[in-house]
Amino acid sequence: MTFYVRTATDPGAVLRAIPSVIRRLDPNLPVEDLTTLDQQVRDNIVVDRVIGILSAAFAVLATVLAAIGLYGVLAYTVAQRTREIGLRMALGADGSGVRAMVLWQVGRMTLIGGVLGLAAAIGIGRVASSLLFGLKGHDPAVAAVVMLLAAVALAAGSVPAHRASQVVPMRALRYE
Repeated sequence: MTFYVRTATDPGAVLRAIPSVIRRLDPNLPVEDLTTLDQQVRDNIVVDRVIGILSAAFAVLATVLAAIGLYGVLAYTVAQRTREIGLRMALGADGSGVRAMVLWQVGRMTLIGGVLGLAAAIGIGRVASSLLFGLKGHDPAVAAVVMLLAAVALAAGSVPAHRASQVVPMRALRYE
């Protein structure tokens, strides 16, 4: 059996007094696991908090891995295009133009991925809202997350773009 006691005084003092009051009424009644409502609520949501913290940690890890993967792909692409970049620079392209070319490539990939991901998130949200009571199919935070991932993608692409803008044309033309 579970009983709840409401008090306007200190809950700790009431918790200490309850066993003696119950013993006076009936010494055979056991009194166990006395907790305050606040403690019981904390105990009940501890699993939800752990899941929330783990979800956030995995989201950060996924973002970092996506940035590292994008950096690797762009670094490889820039390395493959070293001769082309050197030729462009030999013909008069400046570093900012080369940087803009590489960042435009990042922007295109990010734009395509963002649009597809946003469409998928909205579609999955609508399906989930039809299955789960009280769940909205769309959330403005999704747009903020898309913007954050776009910023991460552009930051990951800025290092290869900077390297591409520093290519020495003669060395690049001899590059194999």
